[in-house]
Amino acid sequence: MAPCASPSALALSASTRLVDLLCLGLRLTALLQVSSFPLTLRPRPRPEARVPRAPGGAQLRPATACSWPRPLLPELAPAFPRAGARSAGRPQPLFRPRAMMTTSQIASCAFTVGTVAVLPFYTLMVVAPNADITKRTVESSAPYVALGLLYAYLLYLSWTPDTLRAMFASKYWLPELPGIVRMFASEMTVASAWIHLLAVDLFAARQVYHDGLKNNIETRHSVSLCLLFCPVGILAHVVTKVLAGAAGRSH
Repeated sequence: MAPCASPSALALSASTRLVDLLCLGLRLTALLQVSSFPLTLRPRPRPEARVPRAPGGAQLRPATACSWPRPLLPELAPAFPRAGARSAGRPQPLFRPRAMMTTSQIASCAFTVGTVAVLPFYTLMVVAPNADITKRTVESSAPYVALGLLYAYLLYLSWTPDTLRAMFASKYWLPELPGIVRMFASEMTVASAWIHLLAVDLFAARQVYHDGLKNNIETRHSVSLCLLFCPVGILAHVVTKVLAGAAGRSH
């Protein structure tokens, strides 16, 4: 007869079988849960991208969208063109400085500055013609240098390739009125012409003032007219000089 197993051996064998049964049950439960998982929640395989092909069979490279964010500053926009955009001509600079003033603002500012700059000289020649400060101020060449530089700057801004053609439009290379009228349609051209008149009028007024001091002739009215109507001011000074000379000879 076979020997009987001890109670401890029987208990160990029963516990081992019980553990095996539990492991088998856990595996079956896991398999059942995976099989019952919803189809909508299961991860789907990513479809492969279809590459377009040319009629000859060559693969075409697909256009890729630019993933760069839009630049914060408007000055950076020309440096980062959109995807697919073709740049025409030379490349744009990274930073494009903006103009501080428009053409109309520059013309208006130059008009005001030039007008205000010459008023102190006329005021001194009219209010205190015999004062030492007036004589020293009128002798200075600073206003003519300043007005000349301002006029040159405005002339540079208003100059176009058709400027000379508009000025000398006739076959004899003489200025014509229609061409001059077309030129003065620009605010910058009008401002430069105004600075030109201010410089010439002030120079003429200074000559009238000096001639009055030299010949002891009244020049207040002539200088005032030179500011507004320069040819009339010069004419008034000539008439005043003739009358003063005639009065002196009669005495």
